[in-house]
This record gives sequence, structure tokens and C-alpha cells, in this order.
Amino acid sequence: MKRVEFEAFIKGFLLFFFSMGTLLSILVYNNFNKELSELDSKILDKMRICSFNLNCPNFEIDFSENKFTTYKLYKTSQLDSYFPILKSQQNLLHISLSKDKYEIKITYIKDTHIKEFVLALIGISLFSILFSLYTLYPLRQSLLLTQEFIKDILHDFNTPLGALRLNSSMLKREIGENKKITRMEGSIENILSLQENLKCYLFDHEMQQEQFNLKRFIEVSVHTIENSFPSIHYEIDIDSSVNIKSNEKAFSRIISNLVSNASKYNRVNGSVRISYKDNQLYISDTGKGIKDTKKIFNRFYKEQERGIGVGLHIVQKLCKELKIEIEVESTLKVGTTFTLIFPSSS
Repeated sequence: MKRVEFEAFIKGFLLFFFSMGTLLSILVYNNFNKELSELDSKILDKMRICSFNLNCPNFEIDFSENKFTTYKLYKTSQLDSYFPILKSQQNLLHISLSKDKYEIKITYIKDTHIKEFVLALIGISLFSILFSLYTLYPLRQSLLLTQEFIKDILHDFNTPLGALRLNSSMLKREIGENKKITRMEGSIENILSLQENLKCYLFDHEMQQEQFNLKRFIEVSVHTIENSFPSIHYEIDIDSSVNIKSNEKAFSRIISNLVSNASKYNRVNGSVRISYKDNQLYISDTGKGIKDTKKIFNRFYKEQERGIGVGLHIVQKLCKELKIEIEVESTLKVGTTFTLIFPSSS
């Protein structure tokens, strides 16, 4: 079950469970009060019968001054009720029930309702799961259809992209270096980068570890991107002896997305600086900055009109798989710095 499906399942389950649980709680509470009221009525009826025949082993009988309302149940330290005595205006017949005996009956009613409530909650839980799975089915089908559609598009991308790359290289050999051809090659690389992002988004991949030189790797990645952003100045400050151990393809996606964003959302004649120190890689730019750094890794979240909002989500996903911590600091109209913190073994 994918994250979005799990989230939809949990929300559907909680919504149904708490709605039905709240309704059940109200019903149980009202039913408990109703049975409690019926218990009081039965006790009062028995006291009334007792006042006639005085044959009531469960009650205590006494006499009291005529200062209480008759035929009424009083709940104090015990249950009391008062009844008139024939040919007596000054005294009343006082019949009482021990509070302990009353509490025993209340406890029995309460325990019965609690057991019924728990069993009903278990039933509601099971029904909530079935309900959530049932409502999740259309979403799952829609996601599967979308994924299959994107997979087909990604497969169909290969033929026209291959033709474009072949023709651009042939044109370069025929007419030499040309700015238009360079821009066209840059656009092709951007499409290939988007294709790789979508593949990372859709497919699971093995994270085989390999060791490579960080500076050489960054220089190749930057060279691929800088042709598309001729006004941006790139600076690489990494010692040539630094090697890291990671999955090269996945790490390439991380660097490509971060450097591409740093270039894309930079100011005219801005700069991108990539440096390494104490097992941490810094990618800094002089761009627009980020308004909400807490949301940028959310899927489909974006603060600019360009893009579809999955690039940084993929970066975070790949960082988790590679066990690389990622942090971001940003100031609006000043710039942004992404920090990649490598595992100690890198």
C-alpha cells in the first residue's frame, strides 16, 4: 500500500470509526441513564409496597418527623423514601435502602453496558476497516491506471528523444558549435532529467553502493546543467581526494535536481556554489529563496509556476534510501542552501 493510499485509508477509517463511536457513546450513555432511572422507579415501587405490608427484608424501616415530601426517592448516604401513616399527622414512615446494595446494582448495570460498548466498538472497528478498504478501491484503481499511463509515456519518450539526440549530434558535426544547437541539447537533457525523475517517482530500485570521486562527479553533473544556464556562475570547492560510497545513479538524481533548481530559480548573473566540509555537501545559490522550507519536500508542493512539484519530494525519498540527511536554510531574495549530511562510513 502506497503512502497516499495508506493516508486515505487511515483518514477514512478514523472518520467512520469516530463518527460511529461518538453515536454509540451517546446511545450507551442515554440507555444507561434510562436503566438507572428505571432502577430508581423499581426501588421506589418496592418501598411503596413495603409501606403497606411492612414485609420488606431488603429495606430498613423507621419513623420520622413529617417534614419530607412523601412518595419521593432521596439519594444521600443511603436511599430514603417517606410515606404517610394512617391517622398520624406528625410522623412519617421512613423506609431506606443501604447505599452498598444500591451500588452493587448500579455496578452490574454499568459493567453490562461497558461490555456491550467494547464489543460494539470492536464491531465498528472491523466495519470501519471494511468501509475504508471499499472506499479506497476506486483511488487505488485510479493510481494504478495513472502509473500505467505514465509508464507507457516514459517508454514512448525513448524513440523521439533518441532521434533528437542523434540529429543534434549530426547537426553539430555538419555546422560545428552553434548556440541554437546547444540550447536544443540543453532542452533535451531537461526532458531526460524529467524522465528520470518520473522513473524515480514510480519505480523501486536497488541501492547498490559504489565508491566514486565526489569532485569529478559534481563537475560532470554541473557541466550537464550549466549549458542551459549560461548567465549563472558555478563554483565548486571540493578537495580532489574526497571519495564517497553511495549509489551513483540515485545520487546523480539528487545532485541534478538540487543544482538544476538552484540554477532555475536564481537571479540573472547569479551564482551556485557547491562545497564539501566535514562529511557535508553544501549547495548554495543566490536566488529567490523559499517561503516555506517545511513544505518543499511535500509531493506536488511548489512556490513557482514552473515545474510540477515532485523534484524535491524525489530528492527527499532518495536521500532516505541512501541514508543521507538533508537540511535546508533559505532567506527570501537572498538565497538558499541545501546541506547533504553523509553517513559516517561514506
